Amino acid sequence: MQASLTSGIEYDKKHVITAEMGTGHTGTAVLSTPSMIGLMEVTCLEAAGPHLDENESTVGIHVCVSHVAAAKEGEEVTVTTRLTDVTRRKLTFEVSARVGDRLLGEGTHKRAVIDMSKFG
Repeated sequence: MQASLTSGIEYDKKHVITAEMGTGHTGTAVLSTPSMIGLMEVTCLEAAGPHLDENESTVGIHVCVSHVAAAKEGEEVTVTTRLTDVTRRKLTFEVSARVGDRLLGEGTHKRAVIDMSKFG
């Protein structure tokens, strides 16, 4: 881990909702909760990436989010992350997902920094 991996790092990423991200069981193409969480996870992964050593990555270890509003296929979701805590090799992020001003979900996500050379 590099010294630059500190609390306060913020990162936003835009994602367009596809049919594959839908719930399927509702008969409508709306963003599913697992897909929203996946978007949050990948955004946190990318936020940490520039601050890791070449042989490092992160893996999700805890998710605590609410999913409070629907979003349809084709809409653009902005996921916002903010690194709030770094304790040894564990990272805690505040996360939110929005379509425009409409909040879709928010909460926290924890990731652990891993040495990729130990896997494989």
